[in-house]
Amino acid sequence: MRRTQVLVAGGGPVGATAAYRLAQAGIDVLLVEVLPFCPEDMRASTMHPPTLDMMAELGLLEELESQGLRAPSYHYRNRRSGDIIEFDLTELSDISKHPYRLQCEQFKLSRLLTTKLEALKPGSVNFQHRVLAYDQDADGVTVYVETPMAIETIRADFLIAADGSNSTIRKWTRTEFEGFTYPERFLTLSTRYPVEQHFDRLASVNYVADATEWYVLLKVPEFWRILVPTDINTTDDELLSESYKDAVFKRLLGDDRPIETSHRTLYRVHQRVVKEFCHGRVLLAGDAAHLNNPLGGFGMNSGIHDVWNLTTKLKDIYLNGANWQAETERYGRQRRTIAQSFVQAQTIENKQTLEAARSAERSPQELKMQEIAETPALRRQYLMRQSMYESLQQEAGIN
Repeated sequence: MRRTQVLVAGGGPVGATAAYRLAQAGIDVLLVEVLPFCPEDMRASTMHPPTLDMMAELGLLEELESQGLRAPSYHYRNRRSGDIIEFDLTELSDISKHPYRLQCEQFKLSRLLTTKLEALKPGSVNFQHRVLAYDQDADGVTVYVETPMAIETIRADFLIAADGSNSTIRKWTRTEFEGFTYPERFLTLSTRYPVEQHFDRLASVNYVADATEWYVLLKVPEFWRILVPTDINTTDDELLSESYKDAVFKRLLGDDRPIETSHRTLYRVHQRVVKEFCHGRVLLAGDAAHLNNPLGGFGMNSGIHDVWNLTTKLKDIYLNGANWQAETERYGRQRRTIAQSFVQAQTIENKQTLEAARSAERSPQELKMQEIAETPALRRQYLMRQSMYESLQQEAGIN
């Protein structure tokens, strides 16, 4: 039977961050990922200032910066009137060493972490390994893992489930995954076409409000990415077709020119949080524990914040002899509270704001946003919340 101290399931940014930080602390960790490599997943691309602080502590920020794009400001725009409300994260320079968003696709972080973990002992990565099931007792967890050739048995002190929204481990815990699924699907298109030529002073991050078809327009180093909601009665094939893509860009740019795309992704969006993050020595994190809509860029970041909290506690358990039950249960209380009271509430509010623009006149939500932008104290509070510093402050106050 293979032995490790911590087994991490899931080689995405959340699981890879957990494994790499534990290995840096000298803790024997094994990361397993079902795929043969880290794929080019274009879903998440924003890293918020606190996450950048964490990446700097891991010694990774310089390499990520070389693959990303700094976005210090972002816009809320009314699609009908063209009005722009701007927020500038450099106003947080007094508390943040990194007062900007880094636009860097999540697969770049995953690939960087897994490559470095392979070279960092006692860490290791096994691709094409899938967790099938587990048993646990008072002393540890026995995990059954499918490999290309066999079923392997691995014994660990703890199992971290960072195996995504369809988490097998979460399903085996039998925990409730409370919440709802939006009826509409979201479509993401990526293009190298210079979209900025069609807009007045376009930022790298833009949230464009409209009751009929709101959208998000983001810049990453190689692409512009457009996210739009879709009609619930339209088939997947039609939504991914050339004609539908052309129609989206016609509405976006105002002309009929054909725009070539490099990626087209259609996916469902959920607002869900598990009832329990901790199940003895089995610990849920990231999309395995909570799901939210992408507006605000909180999904990947909140998952990384989950495992930052968790690995801090595991380090205290292994290096300082802290009580494992008390520490893991506190992790569950802290991060579930944040997932419910901050991430869920804020992403739902962000979506409602974008859906509110019903005319060229400003909606009550837009008037509220304008008041926030023009009032220093309100603007500061808003930037603290949207940058996710507020959620980490809230977490620290939960016992």
